[in-house]
Amino acid sequence: MSRNKDRVMRVAVIGLKGLPAFGGAATVGENIIKELHQEFDFTVFSVKSHADSKYKMGKVEQNILSSFFIKKLNILLYYLRSCFIVLFSTKYDVVHLHHTDAAFIVPLLRLRYKVIVTSHARPQDCDKWSPLVKFFFDINEWLAVRCASQMTSVSKYLKTYYEERYKTNVHFIPNGIDIDIAKNIERKDNEEPYILFAAGRILPLKGLHLLLNALKQLNYKGLLKVVGNLDQVAEYKREVLHLSQGLNVQFIGLIKEKRELLQIVKNASLFVFPSLTEAMSIMLLEVVMMKTHLIASDIPANTNVFDHDEVLFFETENEKDLADKLSISFNSPEEMNQKSDKAYQKLLNDYQWKNIASQYASLYQSFKR
Repeated sequence: MSRNKDRVMRVAVIGLKGLPAFGGAATVGENIIKELHQEFDFTVFSVKSHADSKYKMGKVEQNILSSFFIKKLNILLYYLRSCFIVLFSTKYDVVHLHHTDAAFIVPLLRLRYKVIVTSHARPQDCDKWSPLVKFFFDINEWLAVRCASQMTSVSKYLKTYYEERYKTNVHFIPNGIDIDIAKNIERKDNEEPYILFAAGRILPLKGLHLLLNALKQLNYKGLLKVVGNLDQVAEYKREVLHLSQGLNVQFIGLIKEKRELLQIVKNASLFVFPSLTEAMSIMLLEVVMMKTHLIASDIPANTNVFDHDEVLFFETENEKDLADKLSISFNSPEEMNQKSDKAYQKLLNDYQWKNIASQYASLYQSFKR
């Protein structure tokens, strides 16, 4: 197929599910496109349940597919339909697939296109899935590594895992932050001080139970605000509500508007990030961007991004150590200020999208026909 070497490359993006983005991989993809949409022609394949038809970003095209009436099949069919639309088109140069759990479409896409697959996490690590579903994710992981033209990972830890297990090269490109979204968000001094926990989906692996138990060990009487969807796992919701008894906990629910969430982060006296597993959390970067005092679990996904001079870490799943670190943070505000300032400086130097997106641009260009 002859191509005009001078024309703008056309990139089909599958896996964001919809724009504007809300959290996770969609935020990553949206920021990549935001930085590169003047260099490349992007078509984002979305599903009506996750997308806003009024959303505009330059010449970016959003192909919104209708939702399927059976909710459990909605995303599966979204991937299949996106795949076949792209497969029977001749207008794209490269396909960028976000999420390894959708890699079952990669062998089909490779019949016509070069395919970049970006791993944002290992969904097998999530407690909510049955053994059968986790086996399905294992198969997709294998397909992603073996069939993609190039696989990338937002996590150094996962890059190492994939390369050691599958003996292949995986390109590490970290997540980033758009500093501009924090403009004009100032701390409000008239609010009651509070500790903050936030996650899009509150699952056991997010570690909220660890924080609640640590606060009970300290006989903490202050306010804890919890942001996120607690209805993901019924049994865990019951556990969290039980552990919350005797504590002053305010459950706020899910916040989709980014600036509203960042304002709550900015006002917090302390943010606790007790996750048991992550790939590379944008929430972590956003807390640092707001210069809010931060305690985080010492999982590799966190320690690969910031060091002990920049973040106060506690031993993962160790409630006693978390309680000790909470006491340190309460009693050492100047030390916590210094850590916040150092972490913020690293964020500016290493984790801004305007610098990171160029790595994706280079990958796209390497597949130009």
